[in-house]
Amino acid sequence: MRSDRMAAIVGVAESDIGKSPGKNVLQLQAQAAKLALEDAGLTKNDVDAVFTAGNWAWAPNLMLAEYLGIQPKYSDSTNIGGSSFEAHIGHAAAGIKAGLFEVALITYGSTNRTNPTNSSFRSPLTAQYELPYGLPTPVGAYALAAMRHMHQYGTTSEQLAEIAVATRKWAALNEKAYMKETITIEDVLNSRKIAEPLHLLDCCLVTDGGGAVIVASKNVATKLNKKPVWILGHGESHSHNTIANMPDLTVTSARESGKRAFEMAGVAQEEIDVAEIYDSFTITVLLTLESLGFCKPGEGGAFVSGQRTAPGGEFPMNTNGGGLSYCHPGMYGIFLLIEAARQLRGECGARQVDNAKLALVHGTGGVLSSTSTVILGGD
Repeated sequence: MRSDRMAAIVGVAESDIGKSPGKNVLQLQAQAAKLALEDAGLTKNDVDAVFTAGNWAWAPNLMLAEYLGIQPKYSDSTNIGGSSFEAHIGHAAAGIKAGLFEVALITYGSTNRTNPTNSSFRSPLTAQYELPYGLPTPVGAYALAAMRHMHQYGTTSEQLAEIAVATRKWAALNEKAYMKETITIEDVLNSRKIAEPLHLLDCCLVTDGGGAVIVASKNVATKLNKKPVWILGHGESHSHNTIANMPDLTVTSARESGKRAFEMAGVAQEEIDVAEIYDSFTITVLLTLESLGFCKPGEGGAFVSGQRTAPGGEFPMNTNGGGLSYCHPGMYGIFLLIEAARQLRGECGARQVDNAKLALVHGTGGVLSSTSTVILGGD
């Protein structure tokens, strides 16, 4: 029996993605919001809570709500990087449970490719202790983590390449994906080094794009046309800001956020049918899988080998093509939620995972700094 104050995702959509030179950040968010509301069978007049995050305004929720013509009861612009939107899901579920609102709009938009000055990664003040030594941000931080994992556990570049190749295979099944051309492990290893040991094809795309997710109470969700995607569990955490202060370069705070999400949902790792895991870099995925408990520390390389996460593999992951091949406008987390909801509603066509009932969505922000984990379930 679903609690009357339980929350569900009832609508999802992305805007134009890839290159959108004719649209600004607000327009991309508005486009995605309109499509997500239509997907849910709602209008902007039904929205009484607004959530957004980004580097394009000092108070992005104020600007967005004004642009959309919404005066919300509740507003949240929590920004912990790419994991912000998974955190927003948890905050929205808590707000609905508390009776503060009924329908929440969560959005993100970025012109990171055509106008990067509006949405680019900005180094934190504490990076003054790293940048003088030549560390490129953010890729250098992820390269440090990759090198440490290789040294400590014997992980190889070939194993990281497995993730990029598998993700590209999913992208080939997604007509909206920015990069669909087939790649091999050799292609990844032969692409130029960006920050050793990470190659170009170990790194995410740089695109424009926006996304929106509508979250509603059970009272609203069960009256709509589409099947609700229930929010079963969620957790969030952050362990550091700059990479020099990461407690362990091989363990992320997914260990804490994932533990809470699994406990709240009352499910175990082996019950997950499809995983959508933030893939800013291939090493991000590998560390996350270990920290979430899908495999033991040091076993991530073996876990992803043999195209285990590719179409037809036993662990379907990043089924839209991920940040490595589908899109990555700068804060990718909202697109993970969109894909997970579509998978649980059975709407993914050629890339649909058979009998998907439970999905894990995991966002990572900063330089492996913040994590948010969500467990979703279909009826």
